[in-house]
Amino acid sequence: MGPVTLPTPPRVVALVPMRHRSERIPGKNYRPLLGKPLYAYILETLLTVPEIVQVVVDTDSPVIMEGLRKDFPQVRVIPRPEHLRDGHIPMNEVLWHDVHQVVAEVYLQTHSTNPLLRAETISRAIRTFYQVYPEYDSLFSVTRWQTRLWDAEGRPLNHDPDVLLRTQDLPPVYEENSCLYIFTRERFLERRNRLGYRPYLFEIPALEAVDIDEPADWAVAECLLRQRRGEG
Repeated sequence: MGPVTLPTPPRVVALVPMRHRSERIPGKNYRPLLGKPLYAYILETLLTVPEIVQVVVDTDSPVIMEGLRKDFPQVRVIPRPEHLRDGHIPMNEVLWHDVHQVVAEVYLQTHSTNPLLRAETISRAIRTFYQVYPEYDSLFSVTRWQTRLWDAEGRPLNHDPDVLLRTQDLPPVYEENSCLYIFTRERFLERRNRLGYRPYLFEIPALEAVDIDEPADWAVAECLLRQRRGEG
């Protein structure tokens, strides 16, 4: 069976999973950041992306559900079932549930913890996926690194210590930054994985790809958002 034909112009459903509990930053997803809950940043961004036809939030949080009813009535809410609420549940299992609740040809998944992600970047990622498909059957965002990397045993990963190249001359390596994933319904149902057989690496600037995981990340994101607003 060959690849499906994608809808033209691009029509994408955005999936945004948000748990109520967070271990390292309590209440992270709905904690206020510069005057509004963290989740508001990514939802406001997604709602301005012309290629996105529906924004869907999967959550078990009564706080988030109430906030969405009040401030984002256009966002569809999928209540997360009890068996998917543990923090150790793989994201692909959550997405498996969501894809069966919302039918679309193409999905984009992102997180509320990426408040610096720009609408222009998301739009460019969608257009890029449409351009490279079907040679590439999925897309995920990455951050480029050109630095000397070592493993836990002290072995070089991407350089020869006897040939001291400048870091800017090292072959780049790429970090999966979890900012966004784009995949077709067909491939996801086949693999039960948001990454297809041949994913495309979509580069995002490091400062835009800040992901809030630790308290220090929160401080960095707040500082960068203030600078973006012209307050820094």
